[in-house]
Amino acid sequence: MARHKFVSLDIDKCVGCRVCEYACSMEKYKACNPSKSRIRMVRIYPHTNAAINCRLCEDAPCVAVCPRKALTQSEENGVILVNDELCSGCGWCINACDFGAIQIENSTVRMCDLCGAREDGPACIEWCPEKALELSSNDVLSQQSRIEAVKNLVEATKSK
Repeated sequence: MARHKFVSLDIDKCVGCRVCEYACSMEKYKACNPSKSRIRMVRIYPHTNAAINCRLCEDAPCVAVCPRKALTQSEENGVILVNDELCSGCGWCINACDFGAIQIENSTVRMCDLCGAREDGPACIEWCPEKALELSSNDVLSQQSRIEAVKNLVEATKSK
């Protein structure tokens, strides 16, 4: 059962403004530089957006493949912790991540840590003008998908 919450996107609300990227870079680097953001917005043509960020996998493959044991996962909240002293930037974790959520910066890896030091939670969620971002889990997203599938089936049946 999935217990780890991660930042998820409601694609119906997202307008692609990328404020989340700016908020993240400001929080982490005190710079308005979306290339340093740990969440990335990707436009899926023609008008759908997707958030690329760490999903805090229950049995994180990035942690499992790290040859130097530089990555560990918090049992409390699932955040992947990077030991900069051990990380060589080899990229094995990047290849293991199914979500493309890990970046290399100065020979060490970086990924979303839910703004761990921030009392108000992730900056991207706080600053999203459309409230399209929220903390969620795989269980919740799976349930929402099932509900949406049933709604679509009912609508398809009504239109016949």
